Amino acid sequence: MAHFPFPAVAERVLADYFIEGGKPEGSPFRLVPLASLNPGSRFVEPVVLGAFVEVFLAKEGHDGLVGINLLEKIQLPTLPALFGAMLAGVACVLMGAGIPRTIPGVLDRLAGGEPAQLKIDVEGALHGEEFVSAFDPSAFCGGIAPTLKRPEFFAIISSATLAVTLERKSNGCVDGFIVEGESAGGHNAPPRGPLHLSSTGEPVYGPRDVPELEKIRMLGLPFWLAGSYGQPGKLEEALHLGAAGIQAGTAFAFCEESGLHPEIKRQSLELSRSGHAEIFTDPLASPTGFPFKVAALGGTLSDSAIFAARERICDIGALRRPYRKADGIVGYRCPSEPIEDFLRKGGGRGETVGRKCLCNGLFATAGFAQVRPGHGEEPALVTAGNDLRRIAQFLTPGKCSYTAADVVRRLLGPA
Repeated sequence: MAHFPFPAVAERVLADYFIEGGKPEGSPFRLVPLASLNPGSRFVEPVVLGAFVEVFLAKEGHDGLVGINLLEKIQLPTLPALFGAMLAGVACVLMGAGIPRTIPGVLDRLAGGEPAQLKIDVEGALHGEEFVSAFDPSAFCGGIAPTLKRPEFFAIISSATLAVTLERKSNGCVDGFIVEGESAGGHNAPPRGPLHLSSTGEPVYGPRDVPELEKIRMLGLPFWLAGSYGQPGKLEEALHLGAAGIQAGTAFAFCEESGLHPEIKRQSLELSRSGHAEIFTDPLASPTGFPFKVAALGGTLSDSAIFAARERICDIGALRRPYRKADGIVGYRCPSEPIEDFLRKGGGRGETVGRKCLCNGLFATAGFAQVRPGHGEEPALVTAGNDLRRIAQFLTPGKCSYTAADVVRRLLGPA
């Protein structure tokens, strides 16, 4: 924060949230304001500063490239988050979970210190009605905004059709693609065509869901392959297919250097080593409606009893959906919030079935579980790709954990 170019912002955030000596154990985190279409400075400033800090810390101690991954589905904080990351010199922006056609143009404008707008999807909007969020770098900076390096933009896609659409119809330069298969962790693209579930309740993917790499290659842009590529020999395979490389998130997510809670890493490695690690592609868990990969771990929301016992609450609100009220004002609702609240806002009861709070669950996974008076800590919700079953391969003899360097050595080694 001492390196943030606008010290008054850092000072205000520290004054609001910093606790000398750390938060007392058993006490809750103080909440930040929820995102909205026209947010005030108490929301915008922590988002810009937070993105700056994340990128700054990730760049320390090496001269490699650092990127940031945002979701098209989470639109309201996007503009200030991009600006904060760019202030820290982020090298690339990756975005999926939607069709991010306007992000290249946003990056162009922010790099030039110009005001940027982003069209916001609002459920129930009337024909011709448009809602936008806006961010003015000069206003944030209290004067002339700095000229920044424009990061490269890589879209996360699952089909050649989407790659072609983004390459031809985006409002700026798309620099490459992450081609993500359905075995990758986090959100997955829904299967193409009617949804069919397997006997275990997972979405069934078929031949239409296999990316047509030849069509993607013909675009002439670099692409990386993701989804079960965290294994020896897969990098060589990807290069042979014309890719520039691979994405291997799960392998690194459970290494010593990652931010996952230590107990989650320990339990996951133990299950992988014993051959009992399980991943469930849950068609209902995410409030976004996208399938979401959930690791079956004790003490987490993957346990139906823990999920049923958890009191619904929406106090982080990153996945709230804007909707148009009858009077034209924008409201916000989430299928994971208290059911009565969702219904009162015009949502359907069917949308709430099986929905889990990704916001609180993922914070808990990273070791920042909110504390609820009378209920204890929020349970974690752990997402990982199918490669979770194989993370024990990175352990060296006599070790119960592995490092990022262990992963690199194994992935570059023979199959």
